[in-house]
Amino acid sequence: MAFINGMEWIIIILVIVVIFFGAKKIPELARSMGKATSEFQKARMEAKKTIENQSTNQDNEQRSVDREKLESIAETLGVDYSNKDDQDLKNAIDEKLKKQGSQ
Repeated sequence: MAFINGMEWIIIILVIVVIFFGAKKIPELARSMGKATSEFQKARMEAKKTIENQSTNQDNEQRSVDREKLESIAETLGVDYSNKDDQDLKNAIDEKLKKQGSQ
């Protein structure tokens, strides 16, 4: 029994398509397939952008919460947190805690 290779399967499928749809419908079917593929690619890219934006928004929200916590701690310790970035504020809090610990 002989096996049918890939090229022969493609020819068989094409013959079946021509029989079912006729030669005039094939270009229309090809256009429809192209449009469907294009729409799928667009939807995939939009989903990827949405996921990336959600991740970025979550990161920004987490930074905001972290900053609020740092400011709350600084205020409790009497550390001025205005005009300081997060790292400077952490260093100032550490210094204040060290001073309080050595007293």
